[in-house]
Amino acid sequence: MKVKIKLLVFIGCWFACSFAFGQLPKYEHRQELKNITEQWHKISLPLSVLNHSNADLSDIRIYGLTEKDTLEAPYVLNIGSGKHTKQKVDFKLLNTVSNAKGFYYTYEIPTTESINELELEFDTDNFNWMVDLEGSQNQNDWFRILEDYRILSIKTSQTDYQHTTLTFPSSQYKYYRLLVKSRKSPKLTRAQLNLDSSLKAVYDSYPVTFMNIDQKDKKTIIDIDLNQSLPLSFLRLNLKETVDYYRPVTVKYVQDSIQTEKGLKYRYKELYRGTLTSIDTTGFKFNSSKAQKLRVIIENNDNRPLQVEGADIKGYRHELVARFDDKAKYYLAYGNKKARAPKYDIINIASQIPDDAPLLALGKVEHNTKAKKTNRALLENKLWLWLVMGSVIIVLGWFTLRMMAKR
Repeated sequence: MKVKIKLLVFIGCWFACSFAFGQLPKYEHRQELKNITEQWHKISLPLSVLNHSNADLSDIRIYGLTEKDTLEAPYVLNIGSGKHTKQKVDFKLLNTVSNAKGFYYTYEIPTTESINELELEFDTDNFNWMVDLEGSQNQNDWFRILEDYRILSIKTSQTDYQHTTLTFPSSQYKYYRLLVKSRKSPKLTRAQLNLDSSLKAVYDSYPVTFMNIDQKDKKTIIDIDLNQSLPLSFLRLNLKETVDYYRPVTVKYVQDSIQTEKGLKYRYKELYRGTLTSIDTTGFKFNSSKAQKLRVIIENNDNRPLQVEGADIKGYRHELVARFDDKAKYYLAYGNKKARAPKYDIINIASQIPDDAPLLALGKVEHNTKAKKTNRALLENKLWLWLVMGSVIIVLGWFTLRMMAKR
């Protein structure tokens, strides 16, 4: 009986050790962190890290190696997605007049607040007007803020597009005068003055390795390949056009693929839907999504196809701010599909993290060819599990038969 108990204890310890071994982190790639001189450092994540890490970057770790121990350095992940804040500024409409130039609207701001945006709404569709905006402190001396700023509305069975928000450098006047250069009343129903103090997003440009343009069924289909999976959040098409254009556009990315008898078939997921126009050529912004292949569909309807020369693709800048408390040889490790996002205390003391932490340099990428095999815990290997269970059953059965025979 004692032998049986010892055997069971041995098997239990073996299970525990195997489970603990399976839980150890295994990473496919690592890069040495060089020139650590301060307690806090910044680490800018290159494309190689974004490509080989999980979509949510949950597998990124910073490990320090010493002669006796393995340390883990805590970090905070900063994503340069910007911050959107808009404050409405109170004002009142003083008067509305018109002359041969157009229709004037004069506004008064009772406070000394700055503005940099004017939102307009009209009770009419399909217009194309130029506007001027001026500012004054006394309604005698007027200073030009915007001149011949274009606003328009296009509403047809194929297109529904409006561009009626004026943006300009921050200004601080008591009076503002808007001129809409229209022969007939523009039917302005609403105006809103704002101070947009949003922080602009910080992007990193991604190289495009392949682009194919096809014309089919009154559509321009553009396939773009980055040759690596990256978090995308911005796209701009470079067009060679001298005339105005307004085309519905859809941006998709390849979510997965299946092998069929006719070859590989891709399944797409929509990223953005809007209007490609010559009025606003700043590009399309969308929620960050990790992808390698994009498809852009431009609806030409009965118009001639646009001349697409190229594309600019960007993603938010990803940066770590890490704290190094002990001396060690530190590595940035990534590439573990089973890893979960870490939980560090420093997320609660963000105010104590210095903004001017020096940037660390990354060494060459080191690949762990065995990581894919050891990445999964041993208990997840069904063959190994059945062999262990079978061995345990045989041993227990043998001891049971022996005890029965003795009795």
